[in-house]
Amino acid sequence: MYDIKKIREDFPILSRQVYGRPLVYLDNAATTQKPLAVLDAMRDEYLNVNANVHRGVHYLSQQATDLHEAARERVRQFINARKTEEIIFTRGTTEAINLVASSFCLSQMQAGDEVIVSDMEHHSNIVPWQLQAMQRGIIVRHLPITDDGRLACSATRRQCSDAVAAHLTEKTRLISIAHVSNVLGTVNPVADIIRIAHERDIPVLIDAAQSAPHLPLDVQALDCDFLAFSGHKMYGPTGVGVLYGKEEWLEKLPPYQGGGEMIDRVSWEKTTFERLPFKFEAGTPDYVATHGLATAIDYLQGVGLDAVEAHERELTRYCMEQLRTIGGVTIYGPDEPHDAVVSFNVDGIHHLDIGTLLDRLGIAVRTGHHCAQPLMTRLGIQGTVRASFAMYNTREEVDALADGLRRVIQMF
Repeated sequence: MYDIKKIREDFPILSRQVYGRPLVYLDNAATTQKPLAVLDAMRDEYLNVNANVHRGVHYLSQQATDLHEAARERVRQFINARKTEEIIFTRGTTEAINLVASSFCLSQMQAGDEVIVSDMEHHSNIVPWQLQAMQRGIIVRHLPITDDGRLACSATRRQCSDAVAAHLTEKTRLISIAHVSNVLGTVNPVADIIRIAHERDIPVLIDAAQSAPHLPLDVQALDCDFLAFSGHKMYGPTGVGVLYGKEEWLEKLPPYQGGGEMIDRVSWEKTTFERLPFKFEAGTPDYVATHGLATAIDYLQGVGLDAVEAHERELTRYCMEQLRTIGGVTIYGPDEPHDAVVSFNVDGIHHLDIGTLLDRLGIAVRTGHHCAQPLMTRLGIQGTVRASFAMYNTREEVDALADGLRRVIQMF
């Protein structure tokens, strides 16, 4: 049984009021709320175990190190990586992608080489590559999408093969693509894309920021070369994330940053670097946040990812169904596969006005371009209203959104 009442009790913020109305929190694609288990775990570590990791022989440092490395193992299990050495802690998806962009382009690409992204990418999977284009002369190319918000390769496996293959050249060195669009909710056929790329010995990076909280991930089954996600979008703390990389790739890449912890030996003549994963973890990590992330994974898997996915898919379907009963509403993205995000506009009303008025009704949604301006340009719009769901959302909250939207439309 999916006990939504019990789940909501674990998130006290959901019981507060905004402007005298019950909070309806539908901005989960931006960040999720945190369960008490995560907050308690982090508070307990600060109160009882706080000490810098890896560098101390004293008891607290050893305890903190054990918790930090246990978190790495927990992440390894969560995504089914082969080794903990393949798990790099970062500040989030953005830093993880920047790490790969910097290190990969420095060691594996030269001027004129190409990286492939898509029209539906978040800015964090566009701008790092553009910076490398400015610095190193690489070329950033993008896979097109259809009018209903799918990759042009999404309809059938054969079309996927043809469309991806058509964009690969002898200069293509990497594909970097979102698993799930943060605007459209589109679930991309990443397994097919990886297979096609590997037939040409092209590695693939998966941006899993929007899939890790909602879908089971198995990096060995996918056979992706890199994968990135953030803790704060999956009920964990802010400022912590993960880069998974196949060991053979991480061994090839140079360090992203220099400093303490990532070195083996430093002299004026030469510096050598620490083994994986520490080669990519310069400075003091947020070891309390990694413990919080591990606790969030435990919580999420305790509820059950399959159950969470089913619950959120039903809410997404129900939301689209309810919004389509309201005249003048345009919903973006395909009907299926469509995961946990519903972006829409209303004829004649600016998305910012809708979001502002819904907020006065206690309904928290996101408005704007959602860090996906090239996608907005492709769709011919400036922005959308976005409702996004988590394990603790309910059908009653979807009803509140639909009723609130009707009130906003009446006002205009």
